Amino acid sequence: MIYRAVLVCDGVPKDAGSEAAIDIAKEFAEHRKWHATVTCAWDGSRLTLTAENDHDPKGLALLDEFSDCLSAYIAGGFDGDLKVKSIDEVSDHV
Repeated sequence: MIYRAVLVCDGVPKDAGSEAAIDIAKEFAEHRKWHATVTCAWDGSRLTLTAENDHDPKGLALLDEFSDCLSAYIAGGFDGDLKVKSIDEVSDHV
């Protein structure tokens, strides 16, 4: 089974969100390849991370990794709200 997780982080400083989205997407693409179809988007007020994997049905491992990336790529830290927005089962990739 493949799980598609959508995570959101509110409270990201507006001046850091756009660059953080790029850096986080690159981090997952280059160093966290156990997640597939990863996107990280900034909409001006929140970061949204979407990823697929076959081992994290509740999205908690992805949530932990997203948190690590936020700490690494947003200088000075912030008091944001990080949560799993949704988890969907999707067809296995063929």
